[in-house]
Amino acid sequence: MGELIRSENLLRISTVSDKETEEAGFYLGKVLVKGDIICLTGDLGAGKTVLVKGIASGLGVDDYVTSPTFTLINEYEGEIPVYHFDVYRIADTEELYDIGINEYLYGDGIILIEWADLIREILPEEVIWVNIDKCFSNTPQNQSGQNYSMYNNRIIYMEFRGEKYKKAEEKYIGIMKIKGKEVVMG
Repeated sequence: MGELIRSENLLRISTVSDKETEEAGFYLGKVLVKGDIICLTGDLGAGKTVLVKGIASGLGVDDYVTSPTFTLINEYEGEIPVYHFDVYRIADTEELYDIGINEYLYGDGIILIEWADLIREILPEEVIWVNIDKCFSNTPQNQSGQNYSMYNNRIIYMEFRGEKYKKAEEKYIGIMKIKGKEVVMG
């Protein structure tokens, strides 16, 4: 996994493979607590579900994790219940109220929402925003210098919004440092 850069309220993580993207998610999963909400954005195929797989693994989920594109929500049992939403096909936020979105948002599980920018108006202020960008490079390499497909290069931006997430952010940065990832404070 590449460098982790912190600038004001934004962390930047570069990854060059699905494995590294999952790893970034795994460590995020390790710092989450009941009631946390992670809002994921990025283009189709950016790696949102790959990151979610890592988060779920970090929370002790053993099930095969897939995107709930057509089912809207997948529920997983781990150390804490995990509720994985994909709201890409939501025509109106009323659909979410029909399935009891507030019970999830203000419940005791971990909420992971792909395409969260589409429902921003119904989300609490204090959440963790994650945006994943694909980046293309002529010579993608991991830290060992091995080349990977340029289509797996990603930049993951994380913003831990609100007082509620200050500890999670500090713990996440601490884990990344322990794992030997370069952390630059901006």
